[in-house]
Amino acid sequence: MRRLRQSYNTYSVGCAVAWAAILGALAALGEKEKVRRVLPVCGGWWMGWASATIARSVYPPPKSRPRAGREGVRARLHDDRG
Repeated sequence: MRRLRQSYNTYSVGCAVAWAAILGALAALGEKEKVRRVLPVCGGWWMGWASATIARSVYPPPKSRPRAGREGVRARLHDDRG
């Protein structure tokens, strides 16, 4: 169950439900002016989501690097100064 909650697909479906609820509530309340103001925000958010989704599928995840301990950082700083 934990893996399901952490998946990108679950996140995407949750976002779609949230935006549908926001827009649906505003429309149901008859707030046409607010819907007109919120709709471009919703569209912009989805454009950003689409861009991130494409980037996630095209670019590989970053390679992990070994962590340098405190002494490693100090040694490199000391070596650079001479």
